[in-house]
Amino acid sequence: MSKVHIRARVNGDPVEFLAEQGMTLLDALRDELGLTGAKEGCGSGDCGACSIMVDERLVCSCLMLAPEAEGRRIETIEGMARDGGLHPLQRKFLEHAALQCGFCTPGLLVAAKALLDQNPDPTETETRFWLAGNLCRCTGYDKVIRAVMDAAAELRQAHSA
Repeated sequence: MSKVHIRARVNGDPVEFLAEQGMTLLDALRDELGLTGAKEGCGSGDCGACSIMVDERLVCSCLMLAPEAEGRRIETIEGMARDGGLHPLQRKFLEHAALQCGFCTPGLLVAAKALLDQNPDPTETETRFWLAGNLCRCTGYDKVIRAVMDAAAELRQAHSA
């Protein structure tokens, strides 16, 4: 099978890599770029463990082929913490103990960030609906929802200051 040369911007940085035509973007991120935060939980887009942002849209990277990344802007969990500090969502997940085994956490964080980027003041119902595509078998969702709501309030306060 022939390889495709792909140029994209990942977490703000220009990258180039080769990928098989049928390779998923999840596999390319993990195997070609060493970005192992996104996880393969189901391979069918049902669990959200592989959630990333592509051109500011939430995507299950297990459903996107690597060649489709050509020229796109991709954000992964590795790009969330900037300037040496955790993103407020990451801090709030820790403060609220909104994780246990951690397998689903990167996908939940990326999805939560996508929500807050689109809607900085979501209701609890909107937050639960938005994160419904991310499955967690360990924590339950109450701590996750509280962490997202708390981070949203902190981010709104920081933007209004």
